Amino acid sequence: MSTPVYLRITEAEFHGKVELLEALLSECRLCPRECRVDRSAGERGFCRTGSSAVVSSWGPHFGEERPLVGYGGSGTIFFTHCNLGCLFCQNYSISHLGEGSEMESDELAGVMLELQRMGCHNINLVTPTHQTPMIFRAVLTARDRGLAIPIVYNTGGYDSLEVLRLLEGIVDIYMPDFKYSDPEMAERYSEAPDYPVVAKEALREMHRQVGDLQLDHRGIAIRGLLVRHLVMPEGIAGTEEMAGFIAGEISRETYVNIMDQYHPCFRAFEMPPLDRRITRKEYNEAIETAKRLGLKKIDGITV
Repeated sequence: MSTPVYLRITEAEFHGKVELLEALLSECRLCPRECRVDRSAGERGFCRTGSSAVVSSWGPHFGEERPLVGYGGSGTIFFTHCNLGCLFCQNYSISHLGEGSEMESDELAGVMLELQRMGCHNINLVTPTHQTPMIFRAVLTARDRGLAIPIVYNTGGYDSLEVLRLLEGIVDIYMPDFKYSDPEMAERYSEAPDYPVVAKEALREMHRQVGDLQLDHRGIAIRGLLVRHLVMPEGIAGTEEMAGFIAGEISRETYVNIMDQYHPCFRAFEMPPLDRRITRKEYNEAIETAKRLGLKKIDGITV
């Protein structure tokens, strides 16, 4: 069994990283929006989150990618709010409506340890970007109490390079979305016109840190990059540019999940063509495009 990277650094080094993350809260620049509000004093920026972790739910998840799920499940923790404003979000009650409760560091550490006791293969942090300092304070506490399974950073892909560099040596598996290739689409549907540029820079940094996805002898992920791409109606997500970028500038061996589960949620019904599901033809074309451009590891697809 591989040793998670956060067990290989010293207590002092880990503590120092957490303190640097916490310092970013006072003039918040945890994400590319750089709202500059003092979250430590109770101010709120785009994500509407203060200085405490806010958790919606947690438990073993068997609907994630196969290398994460294995036979014991992925130990998911869903964090409330988001630094993106996706108008079609399938978890909108969490991201937009704020479903969840504040959780102190010790309690969050206890959740991580409970997921490990339940047999989960990893701790899967869902939407962690805007709560990174609080989360990794809890990881540090949990490590001291025996946490010893990989950390999965499951993000929307709208991440700060400054923060990602502080996470080097703590995160084992990065699992970002690559939502859009077109700034106009990113602005219209997620209020983030710089998303394509930011996501590409983030993927480069993530891959630099952890490389291609590595599996153990059981086929369970232990380290590396796993990219998610949700196919959307009428090519809104820009699959061709996504696949070309990853194959050409990251690695053809990148594990990519090209997802077909888009369905209208939240305000999508007001915004054609997002008011419909994708067709089988649209999904098949996305898969064939990714294969043609050289991606070799597509979740559930033999290339």
